[in-house]
Amino acid sequence: MIPLRDRNPTQHTPVVNIGIIVANIAVFLYQLSRGTEVESLFFQFGVVPIDVVTAISQYELGTAILPLFSSMFMHGGWLHIGGNMLYLWIFGDNVEDRLGHFRYLVFYLLCGLIASALHILIEPASEVPTVGASGAISGVLAGYLLMFPKARVVTVIPVFMFLQIAELPALIVLGFWFVIQFFSGLVSLSGEAAAGGVAWWAHIGGFLAGLALVIPFRKSKPPTVGFFNP
Repeated sequence: MIPLRDRNPTQHTPVVNIGIIVANIAVFLYQLSRGTEVESLFFQFGVVPIDVVTAISQYELGTAILPLFSSMFMHGGWLHIGGNMLYLWIFGDNVEDRLGHFRYLVFYLLCGLIASALHILIEPASEVPTVGASGAISGVLAGYLLMFPKARVVTVIPVFMFLQIAELPALIVLGFWFVIQFFSGLVSLSGEAAAGGVAWWAHIGGFLAGLALVIPFRKSKPPTVGFFNP
């Protein structure tokens, strides 16, 4: 299932969400400008688990922490950044609307950090750099799921060789998304954690972080639609 848009209006301009999208696009354009040197950027600013573990063991906290942040704004290709930004554009504005601008930024970054931490915990000896906003965005999806489970999401559903467009509750769209991540993560445990080029456990970690953090971060006003609105 591929979401196209949701039918869930916001009350405020999502300036932080827009800023994050612009920052990701700007970094990606810079990557493209570096040509064949982009691989060295991945090793320098992406999350290489074994390098992070080594830096922590040597108390080089700055060296360990920097890639946890910088990797969130790097992407491996057009499809990678396109898919991530589509999800962030559709679901991030409503989460920011409920959390407030500053709390949304902190929430987003924390989800990304926890996502990377779980990936490193699962595959501490990996020498493969991981990049992308997927972990942080997974947290945003979890926040949306909890606060707006009944919100309608216009979704493309492949049916054999045809594409069907339908409006589905966010609970179905995002719940299905997480199930795919979870089972893919279980399968990946038999090999590389980032098998197939996807750090599944970063997605799982970000989503679980979002579930745990969104309610403490949420403003006191109850959501219009959600589990917490009778």
